[in-house]
Amino acid sequence: MAGPGSMAAGAGWGLGEVLLVALGAVPGAWLRFMLVNRLEPVLPHRHWGTLVVNLAACFGLGLLSALRDQGQTPAALMLLLGTGFLGSLSTFSTLAAEIESCLRCGQRREGLRLAAGSVFGGLLALASGLALG
Repeated sequence: MAGPGSMAAGAGWGLGEVLLVALGAVPGAWLRFMLVNRLEPVLPHRHWGTLVVNLAACFGLGLLSALRDQGQTPAALMLLLGTGFLGSLSTFSTLAAEIESCLRCGQRREGLRLAAGSVFGGLLALASGLALG
């Protein structure tokens, strides 16, 4: 399935589109790294830094998608910000690893809170961004 701002399924990607995604991904990944490492020492649970950046990315994608639906966001901006920046700001693989770590260490409630907070909080954050857009 095509991601936000991506070309229609089956359409070819040109070098320009690939570069837009890459240019957005680098600062998104850097910001995630910086935020998670600064948030985790001040949050009550170690894994909540990842949760915070994932929720922020969901909100941003909702807002950006609402603007796209109103015709205010060109496809190139969706590739740069939606697929590149917000896609690398959020991190499903780290979330999955952190949930697994909680379960493996006997912290089942924490793992369940992290999973539920990510799914339901992510949907709420996305819906909030869509509503504000």
